[in-house]
Amino acid sequence: MLGCVKRIEIEDAETVVLALQDEIRRSAEARYDHRLHGLLLVAQGMSAREVAQLLGDAPRTVAYWVHRFHEEGLSGLVDGDRPGRPRSLSESQLSAVDAALRKTPADFGLSGNIWDGKTLSAFISQQWGIDLGVRQCQRLFRQLGFRLRKPRPVIYIAS
Repeated sequence: MLGCVKRIEIEDAETVVLALQDEIRRSAEARYDHRLHGLLLVAQGMSAREVAQLLGDAPRTVAYWVHRFHEEGLSGLVDGDRPGRPRSLSESQLSAVDAALRKTPADFGLSGNIWDGKTLSAFISQQWGIDLGVRQCQRLFRQLGFRLRKPRPVIYIAS
């Protein structure tokens, strides 16, 4: 009977894998579950290299999870405080940026019809006096689920 089972495939699997990995990184709970799965596979006899290849992590990362589990138990797999620079924008400001990106820059007195990193940087500076670089604003587009669109040049045809 097992020979009759149809193989299941996902279209555009490479893109789906990247999207799933982004989703895992998005929340602390998903990262914890991801580490649990990695640890489960190691406990079932897979090597750190095999688990890393399967889950899309570095072998050293999987070995680190196992080490933390040995040292601290399950609590060692929970995210601790993440070092780094604090966010420049609060959650309410991010929500306001999200809402603004659904309108045009002209609605806020800015030039242009399409948002880009430079325009978003000017908007944030105008609204809250926070200076974010163009690259950081471009990252905000992706973080909020927007794609950066480039305006198409208008071709002039003489008649």
